[in-house]
Amino acid sequence: MADYDRDGALQELEPSPVEETPLGNKEDYFGNQNNSEPAAQPIRSSTLGLSQHSPIWYLTRIQKYSSYIFTAYGAAHIVNTSIIPLITRSVGESERYVLLTRPYYQGIPAEPLLIIIPLYAHVLSGIALRIVRRNLNANRYGGSGRRKSFFSGDFWPKVSGISKLGYPLVPLLAGHVFINRAIPQQFPGGQSNVNLSYVAHAFAKHPVVSYAGFTALIGVGVWHITWGWAKWLSLTPEQVTVQGGERELSKKRRWYMINAISAAVTALWMAGGFGVIGRGGLAPGYIATIYDKMYQQIPIVGKWL
Repeated sequence: MADYDRDGALQELEPSPVEETPLGNKEDYFGNQNNSEPAAQPIRSSTLGLSQHSPIWYLTRIQKYSSYIFTAYGAAHIVNTSIIPLITRSVGESERYVLLTRPYYQGIPAEPLLIIIPLYAHVLSGIALRIVRRNLNANRYGGSGRRKSFFSGDFWPKVSGISKLGYPLVPLLAGHVFINRAIPQQFPGGQSNVNLSYVAHAFAKHPVVSYAGFTALIGVGVWHITWGWAKWLSLTPEQVTVQGGERELSKKRRWYMINAISAAVTALWMAGGFGVIGRGGLAPGYIATIYDKMYQQIPIVGKWL
């Protein structure tokens, strides 16, 4: 991350290894000025026909393109859990649309392709990127006399704001999946028991835990995804290319724009989730008993539910 002086005239950058380094000797790189014919550029490829990019190049693209797929799933999810309930103003009416899209949430191969594989690829590639960059920094700037432990903070890259949102999002998502996917499998009917009424029952029976949990999940998730997309589109404040007096103004505009979009999407999701589903009330009869037993299976807090 770059540091800037107050006048906006100077920019101090951290030393960071580049992704690619030119191959060949001096003449290959700069060319022979005495030769009137341009030298043919070498084609870099492996024995498998793959271009010889650095690990950072591949990991960055895995992290980027996996987020594309999961964003598409997230868009479908907000339609089912917020926009449709806002239109129908009824949990029961909204259930019909959830049933239509259930094969994409719980079916094979849609669920692994749209949710499981992209999510794992995104998280693991992000962790791998940090390790690779740490090792590059240690090799380039460590020196023989400064060998440190792997866990020493000297060579680890700084954790960005997007990553700081991503790390708590992982356990929040894991908890959400556990409650809505793993626990129902232990009961008769399995995933068929999970619908909007299942969520509405939790809001009615356990409002404090439900509102706190969903507020954290939606807020952290939306901010992480929105800032992540801003990074992919080169729209974050740190990616401003304007110099001089306009630089700080451009950075502030981008900061406000990204956070305004995040707040708007969060408000939309909560309007349908809390305003409609959250007011759906308790499930009737035997279904309510099943739901209560399911929520009691939640670790730590389940015994008080």
